[in-house]
Amino acid sequence: MSNTDTLIIKGTEDGRRVESRVLEERIQSALAEGCRSIEVHAFGQHGIGGRLTAAEAAPVQIDIYGYAGQRVGSMGFAGTRINLHGQASDDVGWLNAGATIVVHGDATNGVANAMAQGSIFIAGDIGSRGMTMTKSNPRFCPPELWVLGGAGDSFAEFMAGGVAVVCGFESQYRGNILGHRPCVGMVGGKIFFRGRQENFSSADARLVKISDEDWQWLCAGMQKFLEAIGRRDVLKTLTAERAAWKLLKALEPFERTGRKHMPLARFRTEVWDRELGEGGLIGDLTAIERSPVPVITTGELRRFVPVWENHKYLPPCQAGCPTGIPVQQRWELIRNGELDRAAALALEHTPFPATVCGYLCPNLCMQNCTRTRERLPAIDVTVLGRSSRNAAVPTPAPAIRNRVAIIGSGPAGLSVAWQLWMKGHEVEVFDHSERPGGKIASVIPESRFPREVFEEELQRVLRTVAFAQLKDTLNPERFAEIRDSHAFTVIATGADKARTLSIPGAERALDALDFLRKAKLGRAKAGARVVIIGAGNVGCDAATEAHRLGARDITLIDIRRPASFGKERAEAEKAGARFLWPLTPTAIGKKGVETQEGTFLEADTVIVAIGDVPDLAFLPGDIAVRNGYIGVNEQFQTTDARVYAVGDSVRPGLITEAIAAGKTVAAAIDARARGLEQTFDRLPALDPDRVKLAYYSPELRPGDDPAACAATCASCGGCRDCGLCVTICPQQAISRNDLPAGGYEYAVDPDRCIGCGFCAGACPCGIWALKENDPIE
Repeated sequence: MSNTDTLIIKGTEDGRRVESRVLEERIQSALAEGCRSIEVHAFGQHGIGGRLTAAEAAPVQIDIYGYAGQRVGSMGFAGTRINLHGQASDDVGWLNAGATIVVHGDATNGVANAMAQGSIFIAGDIGSRGMTMTKSNPRFCPPELWVLGGAGDSFAEFMAGGVAVVCGFESQYRGNILGHRPCVGMVGGKIFFRGRQENFSSADARLVKISDEDWQWLCAGMQKFLEAIGRRDVLKTLTAERAAWKLLKALEPFERTGRKHMPLARFRTEVWDRELGEGGLIGDLTAIERSPVPVITTGELRRFVPVWENHKYLPPCQAGCPTGIPVQQRWELIRNGELDRAAALALEHTPFPATVCGYLCPNLCMQNCTRTRERLPAIDVTVLGRSSRNAAVPTPAPAIRNRVAIIGSGPAGLSVAWQLWMKGHEVEVFDHSERPGGKIASVIPESRFPREVFEEELQRVLRTVAFAQLKDTLNPERFAEIRDSHAFTVIATGADKARTLSIPGAERALDALDFLRKAKLGRAKAGARVVIIGAGNVGCDAATEAHRLGARDITLIDIRRPASFGKERAEAEKAGARFLWPLTPTAIGKKGVETQEGTFLEADTVIVAIGDVPDLAFLPGDIAVRNGYIGVNEQFQTTDARVYAVGDSVRPGLITEAIAAGKTVAAAIDARARGLEQTFDRLPALDPDRVKLAYYSPELRPGDDPAACAATCASCGGCRDCGLCVTICPQQAISRNDLPAGGYEYAVDPDRCIGCGFCAGACPCGIWALKENDPIE
């Protein structure tokens, strides 16, 4: 459709009214496709013509016929022109922010309520409470309301800005042309009117003489108004006699007066004590000073005091990351132009920031992003992860004489190795596999991550630690030999022993991990029809690889609702896999899988993915095993004080959880090697309700640009140095101070602060908190 064509959108469909929400979606969709002229045949729908952000790029015209509901043009944008060909319901132009709205008839109550910009033209009368609570920003043209007829009661109530023109022409109102008691609470703006008006709130407004400049403005605007409503024929009538017009203007603050109140101290002596005796109700009990405390107090008399809690809490993203990567701090570095430092900071927490954060992790940080509470898109941390691919390697601490053996070269083991290397320890990694990397290297499909990215990060680790391939089976004797030749030993052997099914024909099935290993080596075959027993994430990876190998009919079954989630589930669904549950397999035959529920699933290949357990036959008897896994304490220490265990040998989990465990173990070993007390204190998470998301536009989509992502980060719990608290404080009690060691702080002057909480209420990042003051002793 050409943007010059007019699109007709109807308010009824098959004889039924279209919902207001659906009608708006159709209007927005048409604008997104380039249409700029729309004709709406309304049938009571609300809010027609409002919130059309596309008008900021190119003008939009909406013509409304039929029966429009309330709030026509509400929250209208500049560039929007709305012509309502008929009468209007309540709240025309509510919260108008720039639209031009023309009503070719009367309008009911609430016209221009809380309008901030734009123009509203009414070709008849309006109901009560027109032009109420309007506002005006001096940076923009003030909002305007033009009414050909008259206005109902409470006109311009709490008006704070803008201009209203009420012509009083052909009005159905026979009394006051502005209704009863207009201008109550009026603090700004002006009202031109023509006709009789016997009362208005003289405590808030006054009649002033119309200046030459005002008259010229009125005549010029009148021509534009009458052309819009199609009544140019009355221009001479309305502009012929200047004396017929009057102008109401809000009183200036210095002009306002009110009745005098008796001071409280005088009331106490002249009324209270006179009636009850000196001291009042407690005069016979105490003679303490009873002079009144000011209603608004400062200093130690404040009930509440603001506290600047910069970086006193973990932002929700970091609190949600098992590895504890300071995501928010990295975005802050990028906002300050330090992209390289932001990339390198990740290496202090994980050896695989690009592979894991950029591709494999389910990104718990994004799931915990405060922005999602208001349905704003989470900041894409994968952009940050991938930027760390070529990050500068950190400089390790000075070497100390402490040898540590790590058995297992998966993510958990290499995380321990990397962290200990950075702390100056001598590390040796042992593994049966010729190729380090654990399940990332040998099992996870390469459709989930680029091989070259992982290889680069793996080599970065291997350049810092010694790697030795175990030629013989790891048994208790070989384990004891490794343990006795090192100060500490870390077990990170994973869980490679497949759980099996105890059903007839189980030997016909393939183990999922074995299938995935062979698939990565190019040695696996799938057949056209594949059934996978077990619909977890490993089963999903098997489905993805089966599809790559040519399978066209892939089914995953489970005895309960599948536990799969995230990217693994998405990839399997993308491959066309079906998920069926609850189904309990009872036998595996040559042609497929039989189930207890009576379903038979044909299959060329059956894969079992019901979980894996660690093979712990090498453990000596002094290391406890609990429920098939190595028993550890909170620091992952086993019952042998010199041996630690991490990863899937301790409990199944995410890769990022394995990396986090490695970080914890490295800290524990380092503390013990240096004779330091082990501390694992963690800051509490920030309450996300403290963060004000109203400052962030839902229209912004930063995409893959790190700088744009950093700009949209809400910086929860970390001050962005915006100075809004200084600006908004009514007492000027907050100041920004540079610190001698660098950095800054915001401080409160207790002799000025009244504990109003404006700072806490306005702070975008949730830094300020209003807390109870210490009691006066």
